Amino acid sequence: MSVIVYTESENGKFKKNAFEVASYAAEVAKQMGTTATAVSINCTENESLGTYGISKVLNVQNEALKPFNAKAAAEVVSKAIEAENATVVFVSSSSDAKYMAPLLAATLKAGYAPNVVAAPESLSPFQVKRTAFSNKGFAHTVIDTDIKIVGVSNNAFGTVEIPTDASVEDFNVSLDSEFNTKSTNIDKVVGKATIADADIVVSAGRGLKGPENWGMIEELADVLGAATACSKPVSDLGWRPHGEHVGQTGKPVASNLYIAIGISGAIQHLAGVSASKTKVVINNDPEAPFFKAADYGIVGDAFEVVPALIEKLKEFKAQNS
Repeated sequence: MSVIVYTESENGKFKKNAFEVASYAAEVAKQMGTTATAVSINCTENESLGTYGISKVLNVQNEALKPFNAKAAAEVVSKAIEAENATVVFVSSSSDAKYMAPLLAATLKAGYAPNVVAAPESLSPFQVKRTAFSNKGFAHTVIDTDIKIVGVSNNAFGTVEIPTDASVEDFNVSLDSEFNTKSTNIDKVVGKATIADADIVVSAGRGLKGPENWGMIEELADVLGAATACSKPVSDLGWRPHGEHVGQTGKPVASNLYIAIGISGAIQHLAGVSASKTKVVINNDPEAPFFKAADYGIVGDAFEVVPALIEKLKEFKAQNS
């Protein structure tokens, strides 16, 4: 008996969250005295999961599963659970996983705890710590169903290298799902770090005064290897794509570093980014609400502070390259 981890991939490559969930699953499997088995769908680099403690990879190659279909993915994972006689399943906190996991839970009559931020506090009962109330508090949740599904928060556990010889086995699944929904068009950011996978996010708001001033935000992000993001009013005004909108009503952010430039810090925005480990705020209003949530704050004109910051970062990189 092993634990199961659902690993996400895109264009044949694992996403960052796949390695984090694999690391988490390997740790829990060790506590349980068993091994971790990964379910991989249409990926070409399955052996790499062994770096993060995965002992076996169930390799599913099926063109019908391109692009992602939550119902079909849930069926694949369900059959992997049955084949491995597993009782604990781990998924990420991506939008795809949060779509798929409830369907899987309903099928298996399993308990599902999303937004988990640490290894289980105990195995009997099976209790996990997770964020609640838009990251304003923590809940200590017991899952007492026979099968348990754990959703691991992004950047909460981190990636831990536990070199293991991972065996890769073809896992042929006959799908019963009716593909009643299908993607007709997918818009993706090309050539940039994505908000979901980025360790650093540089975000800006109406303090930038207009879309013509976003060049310095993109330059700062480029220097830091970061993703760019924006507040809701900015996307509503059409200054930036809606895919960059972060906050409670946009994409949640759980990066290691979040830099907010010209964003006042409305409660909906703070709720969506509070899971970030370090928050830096640049704003010319010393009374901006965001400063109360910030780890570091700079009161100043963004049009002066950001170019100076870019220059210093470039100097630092040049001296340490």
